[in-house]
Amino acid sequence: MKTMAYDIGLLSLETLIGPVARATEVLARLDERLARSPVREGFVERQHFADAAAGLWLEGELVHLEDLVLHDAHMDVRTPTHELTRAHAVLRARRQILVHKPDWALSRDGFLSLTGRGGAMPAAAQESREGEGTETSSIEADGRDDAEDDLLAQEFAEIDAVLARSSKLLSGADVPARTQRSDDRPEPQNGLIYDLDWNEEERLAEWQAVLAETRELPVVLRGAILLEAWSDIEVLQHAAWLGPLFVAALLRREGLAAGHLACLHLGAKNIPRERRRARTRGDRLLAFVDAIQEAALAGLKEHDRLALAKNQMERRLRERRANSKLPDLVELVFSRPIVSTGMIQEVLKVSKQGALNLIGELGLREMTGRGRFRAWGIV
Repeated sequence: MKTMAYDIGLLSLETLIGPVARATEVLARLDERLARSPVREGFVERQHFADAAAGLWLEGELVHLEDLVLHDAHMDVRTPTHELTRAHAVLRARRQILVHKPDWALSRDGFLSLTGRGGAMPAAAQESREGEGTETSSIEADGRDDAEDDLLAQEFAEIDAVLARSSKLLSGADVPARTQRSDDRPEPQNGLIYDLDWNEEERLAEWQAVLAETRELPVVLRGAILLEAWSDIEVLQHAAWLGPLFVAALLRREGLAAGHLACLHLGAKNIPRERRRARTRGDRLLAFVDAIQEAALAGLKEHDRLALAKNQMERRLRERRANSKLPDLVELVFSRPIVSTGMIQEVLKVSKQGALNLIGELGLREMTGRGRFRAWGIV
């Protein structure tokens, strides 16, 4: 456990000012382009999936994008893995941040909800499968469903705690009297999953102090410092991915990325680990500034690709019947990185053969290369 508080110290402005200016320019350009873009909603939803998968990749876990999409649509082709449920927790947290006001995530209520303090369940514990829609237009409804899922997940956690305690009592084990813990986690889990000497409250307060101390700095430089501080302080044991989401929420609150939630995991994925874990703090700050720039550059490329694809698809919609399902399929394809036949059947209310016919008319690309559980995406 660290005893010294995180020290911002002196920054090498000669080294940082150029990369910070470039990252700010690219991020502002992406946000301006999204403000008038006809593919904004689909872009934002697709970025949620990509950033969630990248967040697990940074922790050394591989989550296939098609598995995450199918899991989100309640159409798993196999039993969900632990990594998949954690990636879905990142996905849900991103949606939760974006559906609220820009200042919510960094407010007291936002911190309590996202980190699981004050009786709120953390995002990783909200993996209840009920009440989630499959269409991107239901983001607000998903925000309402999260509240119901929180209550259900909390009830299940309490039931699990009671069952575990009862099993110990029945086996004759010596079980101490129940005490109320400050972190409100189920008692049987604390000694097994959490390091009890790891004071998350103190570490979170230390990171929030950095947040307050950097208030006068340029937004991108401030974000890089907060990313480096989150990594250095090691705030949360089992939710390291929350740090980049808080920084993305900061960029959104300050207006630099007002129309979307920056994919900082995706940007960091393009930075070599040797730079992100460099020995000197200045090198690490440069790496995180570059990660913000890489996130914006990747967003610009993806947006331009989607805009071009939409123009091409709209040509196929000309002179179609008024009751044609093709426009609905276009909206569905732009809202997900990939779509399966089952997803098309459920959303568009067509048969399997009808879904395959629509896919052929739209010219979608088969993405999985498998004979079964095939999925399609934009070329």
